[in-house]
Amino acid sequence: MTINKKNISRRHFIGSTVTAAAGLLITSGKNTGAPAFMKNFGKPDSLIRGVQIGVITYSYRSLPDQSTEATLKYILDCGISAIELMGDPAESFAGKPESTVDRRAFFGLMRKVRNNETLTENEQKQMSDLRAEMDAYGKKVADWRSKVSMDKYVKLKKMYTDAGVRIYAWKPDAFGVNNTDAEIDYGFKVARMLGASHITLEHPGNDAHTKKLAEMASQHKVYVAYHGHEQQTPTLWDTALAQSEYNSLNLDLGHYVAAGNPDPLPLIQSIHGRIMSMHLKDRQDPEHGKANLPWGAGNTPIAEALRLMRDRGFKFPGSIELEYEIPEGSDAIKEVSRCLDFCRKALEA
Repeated sequence: MTINKKNISRRHFIGSTVTAAAGLLITSGKNTGAPAFMKNFGKPDSLIRGVQIGVITYSYRSLPDQSTEATLKYILDCGISAIELMGDPAESFAGKPESTVDRRAFFGLMRKVRNNETLTENEQKQMSDLRAEMDAYGKKVADWRSKVSMDKYVKLKKMYTDAGVRIYAWKPDAFGVNNTDAEIDYGFKVARMLGASHITLEHPGNDAHTKKLAEMASQHKVYVAYHGHEQQTPTLWDTALAQSEYNSLNLDLGHYVAAGNPDPLPLIQSIHGRIMSMHLKDRQDPEHGKANLPWGAGNTPIAEALRLMRDRGFKFPGSIELEYEIPEGSDAIKEVSRCLDFCRKALEA
């Protein structure tokens, strides 16, 4: 991805270059001789004061079309130039078998379990039935992954790159304890095809598994970044980090605060070289209820963390993750755009 280092505003750019651009196109019939900034005209740029602001495409889960083409449009509508790509948009583009499992219901129940809420008897049965459906579907997907060509992923990367969007991380459900070694190998291969520097997954809480993933990651030269929810502590990643240089962090700033940890800024400073990306959301600390809130209303020091990244020159991206309730009359695109504007104001202050 090429960044417009001149930081020219869109209005000024149009006013000062449209005539020259027209002349170039008329005289040459093509733009191969155009200056570098012309090739980036109209492309997004969310690199702000040296800090790459991205988005995890999970943020668009509420929108009806979850195809890779629609997802790209959502990203561009928000003006974002780098992403953590969830598995489903990419794999559906490559021909992954369609699921009939009610994933929204499943993840809703899983969220209750993570929050230590008691499931009703009906919910427990629903969870059991959904797990059985997902297990059967998982076997079908594993078979598909063993045969799928990488050609579609090459096309997907080109589509995103041509639009000005870099894929820095990929998060499929291919790296869990129950996934086969063949699926894990497939996941790393796809990450390389997409140009991702790392894959992300929930920290498995299994030292043998983090060791195995790191060994496989070293063969592909793709890092493994472990995400955490409220199990995050300053020492959660210690064992995995000691196992291999290919084990790293996908720190979640909001979940870290909601888990009752002290100020996360010292952790970022001390371990920044092992952070591959960081999720940004605003949650309250336990004393105030732990809720996900619109940015600026919670206890998470998002602005302070971004300015630390700017001032210390940390190069890992910050990924907007939209998890607060979308206000009536708004949608995910508007809210992600508001989050990006929050980042811009914080970094330009």
